Amino acid sequence: MARRRRTRRTRKNRCRFCRDKVVAVDYKDLESLQRLMSSEAALFGKKRSGNCSRHQRMVKSAVKRARYLALLPYL
Repeated sequence: MARRRRTRRTRKNRCRFCRDKVVAVDYKDLESLQRLMSSEAALFGKKRSGNCSRHQRMVKSAVKRARYLALLPYL
Protein backbone atom coordinates (compact mmCIF):
# COMPACT_ATOMS: atom_id res chain seq x y z
CA MET A 1 0.00 0.00 0.00
CA ALA A 2 1.18 3.43 -0.86
CA ARG A 3 1.39 5.93 1.96
CA ARG A 4 -0.32 9.22 1.60
CA ARG A 5 1.89 12.18 1.98
CA ARG A 6 0.62 14.91 4.18
CA THR A 7 1.01 18.33 2.76
CA ARG A 8 1.40 21.09 5.26
CA ARG A 9 -0.18 24.34 4.43
CA THR A 10 1.76 27.07 6.09
CA ARG A 11 -0.18 30.20 6.66
CA LYS A 12 1.99 33.18 6.04
CA ASN A 13 1.87 35.52 8.98
CA ARG A 14 1.80 39.01 7.64
CA CYS A 15 2.16 42.28 9.41
CA ARG A 16 -1.19 43.84 10.37
CA PHE A 17 -0.19 47.08 8.67
CA CYS A 18 0.91 45.29 5.49
CA ARG A 19 -2.40 43.43 5.37
CA ASP A 20 -4.32 46.71 5.61
CA LYS A 21 -1.89 48.38 3.16
CA VAL A 22 -1.05 51.16 5.60
CA VAL A 23 1.51 53.59 4.21
CA ALA A 24 2.26 55.44 7.45
CA VAL A 25 1.39 54.68 11.07
CA ASP A 26 -0.52 57.58 12.62
CA TYR A 27 0.45 58.74 16.10
CA LYS A 28 -3.14 59.89 16.71
CA ASP A 29 -4.52 56.36 16.31
CA LEU A 30 -4.21 55.51 19.98
CA GLU A 31 -6.22 52.27 19.88
CA SER A 32 -3.86 50.55 17.48
CA LEU A 33 -0.78 51.90 19.30
CA GLN A 34 -2.05 50.72 22.69
CA ARG A 35 -2.62 47.25 21.24
CA LEU A 36 1.11 47.11 20.54
CA MET A 37 2.11 48.10 24.09
CA SER A 38 2.17 46.30 27.40
CA SER A 39 0.31 47.52 30.49
CA GLU A 40 3.59 49.09 31.68
CA ALA A 41 3.64 51.21 28.49
CA ALA A 42 6.55 49.31 26.93
CA LEU A 43 6.43 48.47 23.25
CA PHE A 44 6.13 44.84 22.27
CA GLY A 45 8.99 43.53 20.17
CA LYS A 46 8.71 42.77 16.49
CA LYS A 47 8.30 39.07 17.12
CA ARG A 48 5.54 39.50 19.71
CA SER A 49 3.59 42.16 17.83
CA GLY A 50 3.94 40.45 14.45
CA ASN A 51 5.00 43.60 12.62
CA CYS A 52 7.53 43.71 9.83
CA SER A 53 10.71 45.73 10.35
CA ARG A 54 9.51 48.72 8.37
CA HIS A 55 6.23 49.08 10.23
CA GLN A 56 7.83 48.35 13.61
CA ARG A 57 10.10 51.36 13.06
CA MET A 58 7.06 53.46 12.13
CA VAL A 59 5.24 52.30 15.26
CA LYS A 60 8.25 53.17 17.40
CA SER A 61 8.42 56.73 16.09
CA ALA A 62 4.63 57.14 16.32
CA VAL A 63 4.70 56.06 19.97
CA LYS A 64 7.53 58.49 20.67
CA ARG A 65 5.51 61.32 19.11
CA ALA A 66 2.39 60.38 21.03
CA ARG A 67 4.35 60.29 24.28
CA TYR A 68 5.89 63.69 23.57
CA LEU A 69 2.42 65.15 23.00
CA ALA A 70 1.16 63.45 26.19
CA LEU A 71 -1.27 61.19 24.34
CA LEU A 72 0.44 58.08 25.75
CA PRO A 73 2.19 57.61 29.10
CA TYR A 74 5.94 57.22 29.48
CA LEU A 75 5.89 55.18 32.72
